Amino acid sequence: MAARPGGPGAKPHAAPGAEKGSLWGRARNSLRISLVAQSAPKSAAAEAYRSLRTAIQFSNLDHPCRSIVVTSASAGEGKTTTAANFAVVTAQAGQKVCLVDADLRRPGMHRAFALPNTRGLTTALLEDLALAEVAQPTLIPSLQVVTSGPLPPNPAELAASARMRQLLEGAMAAFDLVIIDTPPVVPVSDGIALAAHSEGVVLVVRVGTVPSEVVRRAVDQIEAVKGRVLGVVLNRVNPRRDGDYYYQHYRYNNAYHGGNGNR
Repeated sequence: MAARPGGPGAKPHAAPGAEKGSLWGRARNSLRISLVAQSAPKSAAAEAYRSLRTAIQFSNLDHPCRSIVVTSASAGEGKTTTAANFAVVTAQAGQKVCLVDADLRRPGMHRAFALPNTRGLTTALLEDLALAEVAQPTLIPSLQVVTSGPLPPNPAELAASARMRQLLEGAMAAFDLVIIDTPPVVPVSDGIALAAHSEGVVLVVRVGTVPSEVVRRAVDQIEAVKGRVLGVVLNRVNPRRDGDYYYQHYRYNNAYHGGNGNR
């Protein structure tokens, strides 16, 4: 699977102590998430997100994924924007969707959907609540969002916990699809732990930003915990400018997954 949503990439807040030039330090000081699938449903970018939805639906008809992690190798590649728009187009198609902001370092879904963030994922983890109990409705009738909630001092430990696995399993029983936005997988381990808890992973790659060896490392880390990589989303692709880059990444994706371009 190789999709090319054209919406702007997410640019998270820099983490406390992040150094300039580091993978985390690439993010800017503001988080901009464009819900183009909601605001401009007839646009080319919205259509790209619908193509992503279709590709995932057809990736395994016998055993469709009920929980999907959307992540990236490094910060600022657009994984939060992709997760949000993917959730919107899936809900617009009639599925009951739960979008979980599991980025407990730089959460952004509450801003994207203009929701309060006093309660959320960390509330459910600490107060023994189901995700459905802390999920908030949105303007899309079939879409509910679990914001991050108050940020914890130990996000990696929470992501890897048995309690997190229980929450996600419970959400899969209550919703048709659970979409999980995680931190980038190369600089921190949260996303890897959540990939192990999910049934599929979509990796977002911003064209011209991350070297192919870093993308390969991210895929290797996910598959090391038996995560199932469904495919790669190429973000901010200009077909005229980035044609060769797109071809190289598509060829890499095909080769890495045994020539099956739908994975």
